[in-house]
Amino acid sequence: MSLSPWSATSISVHLQVMRVFALVMLLIALMAFTYAIASAPTRVANRLGLRGLKRQRVLAQNELWASIEPLVRWLGVRLSGILTDEQRAELDRQIGLAGDYMGLTADMGGITLIVGIMLGGALPYMQISGVAQERLKNIGRGLPYVIDLMALSMGAGLDFPGAVRQVVEKSSNPDDPLVEEFTLILQTMNLGRTRKEALLEFARRAPVETVTEFVNSLVQAEDRGNPVAEVLTIQATVSRTRRSVRAEEAAAKAGVQMVGPLMLVFFCIMGLLMGPALMNIMAGL
Repeated sequence: MSLSPWSATSISVHLQVMRVFALVMLLIALMAFTYAIASAPTRVANRLGLRGLKRQRVLAQNELWASIEPLVRWLGVRLSGILTDEQRAELDRQIGLAGDYMGLTADMGGITLIVGIMLGGALPYMQISGVAQERLKNIGRGLPYVIDLMALSMGAGLDFPGAVRQVVEKSSNPDDPLVEEFTLILQTMNLGRTRKEALLEFARRAPVETVTEFVNSLVQAEDRGNPVAEVLTIQATVSRTRRSVRAEEAAAKAGVQMVGPLMLVFFCIMGLLMGPALMNIMAGL
């Protein structure tokens, strides 16, 4: 059964109308999306606190990022509705664990995450997570030495803020994450907040075992009225003992982990020694 010329023409016109209608609807949706983005209010980047300091430092050191950061912040605010409150809170927590990486905010981190998923997987999120893990590891390694210095300082007559100030001023690397956290503790106490609040904020920003024990011991000492200097001395002894135990455990694990590579080397050497002999035997047969 064949269609008449009039039926074929009607079908062609109908298809053209549907295509035009679909194109118009697509343009309307695009215009609505563009209007929603353009009409979102612009937020001023925070210049205060550790995150604002990190942002200013990165902008001064990286000219490329300084040129595109306003655009990233502008897009981040306008696309912030894509993320839920839980996702934004988790992203903000990850940025905090990374030491307020590059001074990013949750909105800016959201746009980098969206672009990363579209172009290269979750690379920006993985980058922030990797920086957070490395930062927490450095804090865990360096805290026992800091506790020793604080115990000596308070034993010499300094109070807690003075001991913390000694840690900050005696450090040769101001970009060290532990120095940054203790600088933030000083700033927090200078703003009128209590030592307990500053320490709990430190534990929240660096949730590792050594930091948790350090903060808990000082908070309990403050609640019970125990001398902080004695608590720090005990904490320093415990930290040194734990550091020695961990070093011994790492050395023991290293010996076990070397068995596999050594066996591979052994089999390679045996192959080199026995290979020519086996080839000669096979040739003689």
